[in-house]
Amino acid sequence: MRAIVTGQVGVDKGPYLEAVKQLALKNGIDLHVCHIGKMMYEEAPDVPAGRILNLPISRLNTLRRAVFKEVLKAAEEHEHVMVNTHATFRWRHGLFPAFDYDQLKTFNADTYITLMDNAESVHQRLMRDHDIDHSLKDIMVWREEEMLATEILANILRGHGNFYLISRGRSTLTTETVYRLMFKQQTMKKVYLSFPMSHVMDLPDTLAEIDKFKADINEHFICFDPADVDEFVLHTTADKAHQEGKPTIEVMAAEGMTSLKTAEVLQISGDIMGQIYARDFKMVDQADMIISLVPELPNGKPGLSSGVERELHHAFEGGKEVYVVWACKAHPSPFITETATAVFKSTEEAIAHFKAKGYVR
Repeated sequence: MRAIVTGQVGVDKGPYLEAVKQLALKNGIDLHVCHIGKMMYEEAPDVPAGRILNLPISRLNTLRRAVFKEVLKAAEEHEHVMVNTHATFRWRHGLFPAFDYDQLKTFNADTYITLMDNAESVHQRLMRDHDIDHSLKDIMVWREEEMLATEILANILRGHGNFYLISRGRSTLTTETVYRLMFKQQTMKKVYLSFPMSHVMDLPDTLAEIDKFKADINEHFICFDPADVDEFVLHTTADKAHQEGKPTIEVMAAEGMTSLKTAEVLQISGDIMGQIYARDFKMVDQADMIISLVPELPNGKPGLSSGVERELHHAFEGGKEVYVVWACKAHPSPFITETATAVFKSTEEAIAHFKAKGYVR
């Protein structure tokens, strides 16, 4: 198994992929990880840390080609190889590719993955680890560039269905998602987890029910969780701060609390909304099926958000298997039952059904 993993500067892919490697080793799989950036610095010891993009583009290209030759050698020696790289760079040279097509074609990866993270966490790491002048808008643009370039490469080199978008986000389970994508696709179905988000944020019991649903499903499937990157809270927090006349907001990021300018967050509100819409549908498309939880709210009504309804309909129109856990006393409408493959009263009932179908071993 060979995989190419891309992601914008600030996602901090290195430690994350090393954790995937350790998970593979724990399961008896010798996974070799090649970190292209680290290898380039080792190849050019005269370049100070964080300054490699200041080199002339010709030397950058020469360095990259030399390093990838070592990757190709490693691929001959190891059965399982993962390459940590970028698809694009936007720097003083402008926007340019971070790969050589002929070498990627020779490597012949089975899977292409773009790893992403919440904008506030990427910003926090850029401030901590890099001397990069950037805005939140830059972060949103860089993310889309990386995703698009990687998906195009995957479609050209391997065909449709070999590109995956993975959020490292707030969950500790996503390293297992990458591991399972590489080594468990023959035995585990890929599932998009669907559940209400924005209008249950202040309902701790409902949130606990959602967390249990996600954990139970994740035991048996390769799961894509839209909440692993949830930047809607940035928008709502900044909007409230703007109404209160506060110039900054404090939000929780990967390494703790960080401060953001209210106006700068509001400037990317359109990007946040647009990327949530496009990203969630893309994650539905890369799954085999969708499993949606509709919890009962404290007022007795079903917790069925417009987002969940759109995800279910998108999955149905895309030919996916559509499963709904309707954990409510009220009866589901025909718009749920007529587009669902099956509707269950509980997660336990759903898992029993999947066992009967042979989806769960």
